[in-house]
Amino acid sequence: NPQYANAYYNRGSVKDDLGDYQGAIVDYGKAIEINPQNLSFYYNRASAKRELEDYQGAIADYIKAIETNPNNSIAYYNRGVAKSESGDYQGAITDYGKALEINPQYADAYYNRGVAKSELGDYQGAISDYTKAVEINPQYVYAYYNRGIAKGDLKDYQGAISDYSKAIAINPQDADAYSLRGFAKDDLKDY
Repeated sequence: NPQYANAYYNRGSVKDDLGDYQGAIVDYGKAIEINPQNLSFYYNRASAKRELEDYQGAIADYIKAIETNPNNSIAYYNRGVAKSESGDYQGAITDYGKALEINPQYADAYYNRGVAKSELGDYQGAISDYTKAVEINPQYVYAYYNRGIAKGDLKDYQGAISDYSKAIAINPQDADAYSLRGFAKDDLKDY
């Protein structure tokens, strides 16, 4: 049955798992030709394109996924990730915001929006987003860690130390958090 879209999709998924992203893209593309209404086909092809650092191609597929289902927060989120990876932080912030309109409990969207805001130098905005991420998921170690970095950028070293300490409490093996906490203590002359 050469018109069975799921067979191409499933073979593409296996190729994807094996790291054959180019082969996966071909199979996902064939599945899309047969059934252009399936969100998963675009979504997975976009993910394979991101693996190959074809961010513009991934963004184009996420756009098609969003057109297929405009209420899919994950598609907006992943398009934001692709935009961030391509250096379009403002575009990423917009997409993360749209994902949050659809799903206000999306901790990863808050976290990644905070990262994009930090890249643009909006440390207060980043702190606000990291704070929301840890309100949703109190074990979100990277949100504490990055909030500490943003606080350090604003010279709030005591606040940074507090966040690094929370990250260490969650993951005592995080050497970077210890190191950054040490630098913050050094900035406070707590030798």
